[in-house]
Amino acid sequence: MTAKTGKLKRHERLTALIEQNPLHTDEDLARLLKVSLSTIRLDRALLGVPELRERTRQMAERAVSRLRSLKQEEFIGELLGLEPNVWALSMLQTTKDMAFRHTEQVWDQYIYAQASTLAIAVVEADLVVVDSFRGRYSAPAAVGDRLVARAKVGTHEGDKYIVSVHTTVSDREIYVGRFIVRTLSSAEELAGALRKHSE
Repeated sequence: MTAKTGKLKRHERLTALIEQNPLHTDEDLARLLKVSLSTIRLDRALLGVPELRERTRQMAERAVSRLRSLKQEEFIGELLGLEPNVWALSMLQTTKDMAFRHTEQVWDQYIYAQASTLAIAVVEADLVVVDSFRGRYSAPAAVGDRLVARAKVGTHEGDKYIVSVHTTVSDREIYVGRFIVRTLSSAEELAGALRKHSE
């Protein structure tokens, strides 16, 4: 294999890896392709692929423009991809204030909040609420971890949608949730749903 052929193959693999997971850092890509960090940065420049920060900014702008069921400030994490009623992607960078006191372990409420707001965001309607959910935590998250949540819409009947959410840290799954979310037609219907839940 010539150097030119090797470079072309590496560029193809680099492009495929970023398409598969746009949240790969340059360090991730260097490790996966078994090349130096400077080689990855040069390859990205040659291919016109922006760095992670710029990629996530572009993804977030596109996704937020399609967001209907939540305001951007109500969303937990950063919405990075959204195909309404099909799938959604978000990232939450964990910080010290999200941890249990005197530990580096992130409170599970943040993991749930990211997943539930993503389950709401993926449904295209003005008012969406979580009707019920089942979730399973399989591993803890630590301060500094980047939580990537992916939502996928399954079946839906009438005003109810089944949404599955998988949250990972690197390639390790830490949470799986199955949400049944409902679309509501008015604020009055929302008030009625809230009353029903409090009874």
